[in-house]
Amino acid sequence: MRNTVLDSRSRQEALKEMTDGPELDILVVGGGITGAGIALDAATRGLRVGIVEAQDWAGGTSRWSSKLVHGGLRYLQALDFKLVAEALGERERLLYTLAPHLVKPVPFLYPITHKFWERPYVTAGVGLYDTLAHLGSKVASMPFHRHLGERGVARAFPGIRPGSMVGAVKYWDGKVDDARLVLTLVRTAAGYGALAASRTRVTDFVKNDDGVVTGANVVDLETDTQHTIRAKKVIAATGVWTEETQDLAETDGGLKVLASKGIHIVVPRERIAGDVGLILQTEKSVLFVIPWEHHWIIGTTDTPYEQDLAAPVATGADIDYVIEHANVVLADPLTREDVIGTYAGLRPLLQPGVKDGSEETASTKVSREHTVTEAAPGLITIAGGKLTTYRVMAEDAVDFALGKDTAAEVPSATDRTLLHGADGYVALTRQAERLGAPHGWDKRRVTGLLNRYGSGIAELQELVEQDPSLARPLEGAPQYLRAEIVQAARNEGALHLEDVFETRTRMSYDQPRHGLDALEEVADLLSRELDWDDTRRDQEKEAYRRRCAAEDAAAETYDDAEAAAARAAAPATIDLSGTDHPVPEPTLREDA
Repeated sequence: MRNTVLDSRSRQEALKEMTDGPELDILVVGGGITGAGIALDAATRGLRVGIVEAQDWAGGTSRWSSKLVHGGLRYLQALDFKLVAEALGERERLLYTLAPHLVKPVPFLYPITHKFWERPYVTAGVGLYDTLAHLGSKVASMPFHRHLGERGVARAFPGIRPGSMVGAVKYWDGKVDDARLVLTLVRTAAGYGALAASRTRVTDFVKNDDGVVTGANVVDLETDTQHTIRAKKVIAATGVWTEETQDLAETDGGLKVLASKGIHIVVPRERIAGDVGLILQTEKSVLFVIPWEHHWIIGTTDTPYEQDLAAPVATGADIDYVIEHANVVLADPLTREDVIGTYAGLRPLLQPGVKDGSEETASTKVSREHTVTEAAPGLITIAGGKLTTYRVMAEDAVDFALGKDTAAEVPSATDRTLLHGADGYVALTRQAERLGAPHGWDKRRVTGLLNRYGSGIAELQELVEQDPSLARPLEGAPQYLRAEIVQAARNEGALHLEDVFETRTRMSYDQPRHGLDALEEVADLLSRELDWDDTRRDQEKEAYRRRCAAEDAAAETYDDAEAAAARAAAPATIDLSGTDHPVPEPTLREDA
């Protein structure tokens, strides 16, 4: 691979090369999990590819998921064996080959509430799930399920409410740092030559005299400058914005996507006594109780959403719903005071028919399988699917763009392309104490860093060698190091405070008060790294404070319209007009 660095300079260089360099083979619109996967797939086939994203990387759905890499037990209930088998195959690849630093096994309990008839039914489903995972697997796989009685459940999950279940089936799935997976895909793609620019919005598509899409006009939201990017094919992977993206091509064709909101709450790990996750059926969705580092993540909901797509938030009704259903099985019930953070995201659920059709479908009954289509000549759209199967979706999209014959000549290689940080990760986990000793990091600290950065921990070590003060934890958020803030800007493309709090770290919801106790220290570190003056630093801090206050206000509302009104008090990005906002002059590196 070549240079995987993402920073403000590489972003400008990529925009300049996309604008002034030779025509791209493929321009990817959308920097979520699917778009990032497409960029990597295309780059590893030797194609000239660029990717643009209107927000930060993973700025939409992809950073607000349940953080699971799984086949989806509930899809077996719908007899969707193909989707489950495909997803389980991808789970195995990510766990043991492609991204073992980001994807980890996690055990779950599937409750048994009826003594006689339910256990055979659940056993059949979970047994089939395990069998599908092992069939054709060429790598190590997770254990087969086990049966637990009431005593076994109490040992595995001491915080369970007595009488809430008569036993359980214990099975294994995968959990993932979703936003960092997207970021890692983009960095890996850049290492193979992809040109990547976040906060770059497509304003319309360029067409030739025959009406074929041959590129896009974009605006750099950091500098308010216009660019025209030429490409042989454009692939739109914009999730819940699919129809809006297709509309830019002035076409009646394309896909229909329904937005469904899902929210999660975060509570401290010590608040619930247990070492395994839970999967609970509710009347509306599946509720997961997931052990996540120092916390529990509990969710999700599944409700139609018609407000601002860029800013979904958890309402008070959403939060109460999750707490109420979790408390059904918890011996020590949760209250609002236990919730240290929340987050909300929108699932892009593929609908039957075309964009201008009239069919309506309940969000919980829509298939999660993806579809690729040519919405307009030269413009390919992909929608549907799930995070776990992003690699298959990406392969299908690039195959479609290339055509059957060319795709067969240059097949996808991403099933064996290690993501940034994966190479050497396993060996480093066995050297955790040695790695941490020079910097005063204990084994638990190093393990956490390896699970975020993999072998990319070397980048943090280099920063600390240059400035030993960066080895210290943040005073206001000691789970994170000062070096991680500098890393976010220097190597991972963070341009704003919110990029650090919401994507590079999880401080916006895994720290009390949205991580505001660390705001001054983080702002000072970013200011030095991104060359912000006092005015810019104050703007960034105020923008993040407003965002946090707006989310807190939304949590006191009881419907999406009220919550959206509260959230509107904090714009999605800060207004940089009229301010001194220096941008590095693009000068192409020899290895770029």
